[in-house]
This record gives sequence, structure tokens and C-alpha cells, in this order.
Amino acid sequence: MGKIIFATGNEHKMAEIRMILEGLEMEILSQREAGITADIVEDGRTFEENAIIKAKGIAEAAAENPEYKDAVILADDSGLEIDYLNKEPGIYSARYMGGDTSYDIKNQALLDRLEGVPEEKRTARFVCAIAAVFPDGSCEVARGTMEGAIGYKIAGENGFGYDPIFFLPEYGCTSAEISPEKKNELSHRGEGLRKMREIIEKRKI
Repeated sequence: MGKIIFATGNEHKMAEIRMILEGLEMEILSQREAGITADIVEDGRTFEENAIIKAKGIAEAAAENPEYKDAVILADDSGLEIDYLNKEPGIYSARYMGGDTSYDIKNQALLDRLEGVPEEKRTARFVCAIAAVFPDGSCEVARGTMEGAIGYKIAGENGFGYDPIFFLPEYGCTSAEISPEKKNELSHRGEGLRKMREIIEKRKI
């Protein structure tokens, strides 16, 4: 059975990834589960550039272990773009206000910055770029987006990160208030992973 190593140690993200890639007939491991450590500086200017940097860095580290020489390495870079804030926090979403700052604090800070901003100017989107490095060294990238708006309060327990302030007008709730199954169907990561799944299947890894 082939292996996929995803460049993350985030258990919430891995749960989503396994749900979306279920049935691919490949063992899916997180970077942590594979025992891979690498100090990677994500200094790209776009989500795509950062995803490629991360995937290539993990691929180099994985190549040192014969068990993973034929593994497909996946990495994503994702974030929230708020139009009124010139697409902040963007590629700095995870590092916004410092990497160790809780998302409760980050979310409230963004709500505070948008205080008094009318509904029609609160448009936002989640973006996810997923890069794959294949055993032959080639690289491909897929992008997914989820359009919505910034709500007026923190709401919902099902999501993580910025989900509790990301409002989906067509559902009348935040992306932290919908079911995990529905979120995977709608989400930026879900769209990006489904596109990447098609790429992997066409290559017949």
C-alpha cells in the first residue's frame, strides 16, 4: 500500500484530511506520526508558494527514511482573507498576533477591527493551497476556496481556528456551527483535497 505523508501535526486537520481522502487505498500519516521533523521557513508570498516550500522540505526529510522513499508528500497553506482589511490576515493567518495566541483572542480582535462595518463590506473567504511532491520529484498544486463573511460574534463548537467568526449566509450560521460532514463538503480544504485526490488517482500511485 502506498503512503501519503501530510505535513502537519494538527489532529483536527488530519481528521478532515482522512475523511475526505477515505477510500484512496493509501495509508495516510501525519508528519508527526511518520516521525519527521524539519525546520522549514515559510517565506513565500502566496499560499501556493508556502505549500510548495513546506512539501519540498518534508519530502527531503522523508527521503532519509527508506520506508518513505515512495511516499507522496502533501502540505497545505491556508488562511482567512478579509476584504475590508486588505485581505488580512492572509498568509499570516496562523501567525496573526503571534503563533501562541489563542484563536479566541484572534477572533475577537478581528471582530473588534470590524466593529461598525456594515454587512455588505464584511466579505471574506478561506483559501487553501495544497502542494504534492511525488516520488519522482515532480510537484503539483491545487487550490480551494470557501466564500462567506465575517459575523458579529464568536459562535459554534464544531470548527477550529477562524471557523467561529466565518459566517455562511446561505446557511445562516458560522462554519463552526455546521456538521463536520457538511463543512468538508463546503470547505476550502475539502475542495483543495478533492482536486488533489483526482491528481493522485490519475497518476495511479
